[in-house]
Amino acid sequence: MRVLGIETSCDETGIAVYDTDHGLLAHALHTQAALHQDYGGVVPELASRDHILRLLPLIDQVLAEAKLTRRDLDGVAYTEGPGLIGALLTGATLAKTLAWTLDIPALGVHHLEGHLLAPLLEEPAPAFPFVALIVSGGHSLLMDVAGVGQYRQLGDTLDDAAGEAFDKTAKLLGLGYPGGPALARLAEDGDPKAFRFARPLTDRPTLDFSFSGLKTQVMLAAKRSDPAQYADIARGFEEAVVDTLIWKCLRALDETGRDRLVVAGGVGANRRLRQRLQAELGERAASVHFPRPLFCTDNGAMIALAGALRLVAGEREDACIRATPRRDLSTLSPPAGSP
Repeated sequence: MRVLGIETSCDETGIAVYDTDHGLLAHALHTQAALHQDYGGVVPELASRDHILRLLPLIDQVLAEAKLTRRDLDGVAYTEGPGLIGALLTGATLAKTLAWTLDIPALGVHHLEGHLLAPLLEEPAPAFPFVALIVSGGHSLLMDVAGVGQYRQLGDTLDDAAGEAFDKTAKLLGLGYPGGPALARLAEDGDPKAFRFARPLTDRPTLDFSFSGLKTQVMLAAKRSDPAQYADIARGFEEAVVDTLIWKCLRALDETGRDRLVVAGGVGANRRLRQRLQAELGERAASVHFPRPLFCTDNGAMIALAGALRLVAGEREDACIRATPRRDLSTLSPPAGSP
């Protein structure tokens, strides 16, 4: 089954074609970072308008790279939510319209399910069951995953998500937008012992996350320091976040008895986090699986894959156009129509 994936949850337009027999055939991504840079963050109306401009040309580009026509498609998957309502509606409307004209099914995909399943695009793909850490600009989640649609939430963010804390801390240090990757690059030149910040909630028996207090600590440290020390502050902040995420992951593996960890979302591309998790899990004969860095951020490939897994199992929906700005991942069910 060949499925077109459409991702428009926020400020990236992602398109891909996934074949359930042959894997990912082609993908393309347009980022709006330059469009929103002057505003220091995403402007929803500008994001929606840009998606409208990019969607059809990107679909044509991906189909050409896959050597397919629209008539070769067997289904369309689109991001239903969570995300910005206007941005979601651009993808949902196009997906439903395209599917109707081709007489093929269209299926809305939960954005976080796309992230969670993104490591299945890689070789070797992780086998179920596993613990999943989803760390992005809006989410810090730990999930126990028994299979597609079989998710039990272990921990959630109580305030700022890890990616949000990266971006806000970068802004405090004058690194601009998007700040997370810039802060990680600055941290590479910093001394990890110069500043030691708190590891939030690691002194309590909880798998929830909280990073707002850490951000405040960084703000106070930056006020007392000169710009020559910002690399050290960035490194201290990054070490605190990485330590916290690792501590929570190891505790989740212990509590569930799992020996596989999946890490997805934009922060999953962080080099320090990858290195440390590989070392920590290697010591306990467990495995950790990441998508390639390109597929850690929002992309069409993860939506095409997640939609294909549900469509091939027989799940279908009606012709209504749906966009759901907020929806818990744990409310999902296994694919409708599956055994």
